Order: sequence, then C-alpha cells, then structure tokens
Amino acid sequence: MSSLIVLLPLEPASSAREWAYALTPEGRTLADHGKALAALLPLPRGAGAEVVAVVPVQALAWHRVTLPKGMAAGSPRLRAALEGLLEEQLLDEPEALHLALQPGARAGEPAWVATCDRAWLRNALQLLEAADRPATRIVPEFAPEGVPALVVIGDSEQPLAVAASADGVIALPLNYATLPLLPTLPDDAPLLAEPAVAGVAEQLLGRKLTLQQAPQRWMQSARTRWDLAQFDFASSAQARAFKKMATGWAEVLNGAPWRPARWATAVLVAANLVGLNAYAWKERASLEGKREAVRRTLTETFPQVKVVVDAPLQMEREVQALRQQTGTASPRDLDALLAALAEALPPGRTPSALEYSAGELRATGMALGREEVRGVASQLKTLGYLATGEGETLAITAEDVR
Repeated sequence: MSSLIVLLPLEPASSAREWAYALTPEGRTLADHGKALAALLPLPRGAGAEVVAVVPVQALAWHRVTLPKGMAAGSPRLRAALEGLLEEQLLDEPEALHLALQPGARAGEPAWVATCDRAWLRNALQLLEAADRPATRIVPEFAPEGVPALVVIGDSEQPLAVAASADGVIALPLNYATLPLLPTLPDDAPLLAEPAVAGVAEQLLGRKLTLQQAPQRWMQSARTRWDLAQFDFASSAQARAFKKMATGWAEVLNGAPWRPARWATAVLVAANLVGLNAYAWKERASLEGKREAVRRTLTETFPQVKVVVDAPLQMEREVQALRQQTGTASPRDLDALLAALAEALPPGRTPSALEYSAGELRATGMALGREEVRGVASQLKTLGYLATGEGETLAITAEDVR
C-alpha cells in the first residue's frame, strides 16, 4: 500500500510554503523524501494508496481524562463531555480547539485526549485537498503508546527532546536546565536522534544515541492506531476513505498488476456456473425420472388410461371408480364421514342439519365452543379427516393422501 506521509507545518500553511514529506511503497521502506509545494507533492500510486497527515509534536497537547459511565466513543454527546472534563486543563477556549479521543477508550477508564488548534488544522487540510492530495488519515507525530523512548529532533541550535510512552508525551527544549525534567527511562529504552542534533544530544545526555532520519520516524507515526480525524473532521475523513476505496477498486478492475487475479476470478466464476448448471440438470433428470415412474405405475395399474395429464389425480379417480364398482367403502363416502363425526363429537351433541356434497360433510346446530371445535378437529385428524369451523357449521373432508 503506497503512502504519502506529509508533516503539517507549524506555521500557518499556504500554497507558497513547502511541505516535508516521505513516500513509502508499503509503509516500511522509504522510497523518497524531501520538501515540495503542496501541488508538487508526489502522488501515491496503486491500490489502497493513501495520504497521511502528521501533526507535529509541538502542535499537540495531551490530557488524561476518565470518561463518564454510559458514555460511548460514538456518542453525539462525547464532544460536550470532553469539553466539560477538560475545562480546568485547557488554556484556550474549547471551541477553538480540535479534540481527539484515544482509540479503544471505554467509559469509566482513563483515556488520553489530544488537542490542537482547530483553525490551524483545518487550514492545512484544506490546502492539501485543494492540491488534490486529501488526507486519508490524520496521525500524531508522537503518541502516548508503545515502549518508552527518547527522541531528539530539530536542529543543533534548538534541539527538542521528546519522551513518549503509554504514560504520556513530553516535549522539552534540550539543554542543561531541562535535563532534570525529563522522565527516567529504562536502561534498554531506545535513544534516538536526528543526524542534525545527534552530536549536541550525546554531549548533553552523556550517552550514545542511534541515528534516525525524520522521514523514518514519520513512517512509524503512520502505523499508529491513532486517527485524529474525529468529530467535525470525521465526515471529511469518511469521504476521503470512500474515495480511496473507490480508487482501489478501480485499480483492481483495470490495473495491469491485477490482470492475473481478474482472470483467476473469471475462471472461478465460470467453473461455478458450469457446476451449478450440471447439478441443476442432474436434479431435473432425477425429478423427471420420478414423474415417469408415477406415470408408468398409473398406466400399468389402469391400462384403460391412455393419456396421462395429472397422474396422481387420475389415479385417485380410477381408484374411486373401482371402489364404486366393487362396493368398497371410501373415506369420502357419507357413511364413513358420519361415523367419524359421531366418534369425535362430545356426548350429547347432535347436529340439527347435515349437508353432503362431493365428499364433504357439513354439520350445523351442535353449539360447539371454540375449544370444543378444536378438540373435535383434533380427534377427526387422528381418524384421517380434516375439520374446519365456519360459524356454527363444521365442514369435514377426508385427508388428501395422494
């Protein structure tokens, strides 16, 4: 994933000011770095390309708060709650500041809040967007996370010592007067310095420091979990993320590096379609075989049937006709329906009228309650009959056993 990492200038940004940047093809290897006007910054290429805006350590202040119970990270009242919690800690008016809550913060637990000048941040982001380099993410140069480390940055005349860990971020001018203010670090804590200040830092600290270029540090900053695009900056961040996703899909659909993947996907889809069609053909053949078996059973049992339209229905009619010819009783006959009704009715309940037509018996005048109708229907079902209540009439038919 190609990334353009841009350090936001501390001074008010303008189209005539140069921006420090780092370009990385996958987030860990430095491909290019330098300074350029916003409109001349290199564009990241490829699927998932992004522009990461880095807020300098000098522009951010860090505050520790405990979220109230019942306050979720996505709550619309979160901004107002943070302003109330930070009221005594802020030197500026809350309305003039942008606030960003620590990722994964939970109610009732301590969490870090980053603050910076809202107008300054908005101006810098708008200039990047006007230069067609909209920021996908906004990250701090240093964040209160990870193992304790000391990094010396800046120039030899004004070196700045930054101590960062999960306990906070402290940035102080590096001189003999501020050395006692630096936190005590473990013996194995990383000590890093930019080449321009390495000599001064080693002289003041009396220890050997590892060289680290600023662009390398910015790449580390871009891998943080923090994203300062929150509250009124969140909607634009979501729009940028959507645009980034659309660009990524366009690269997948049209880019030459993705051609083998597109062919593989097309072959996979075609193979699945062929498989589904073969399975459907097999199921249709099986169903047609079963239908043919039913038709053959009908014509073999009743040779007089020459044309088969609906084999189950024709077979039922032929069986009914055979019963009538032989005098065999059918469950649809009136006497069978009356016998079943007599067995299912509660004692003392006799219908006042009966009507029989086409295998259906309708009995009225039994004054059955709703629960009694359900009981009669349940009893008739055990005998192979269906019963439905229609007002004071009970309709009874033999179950269809086709």
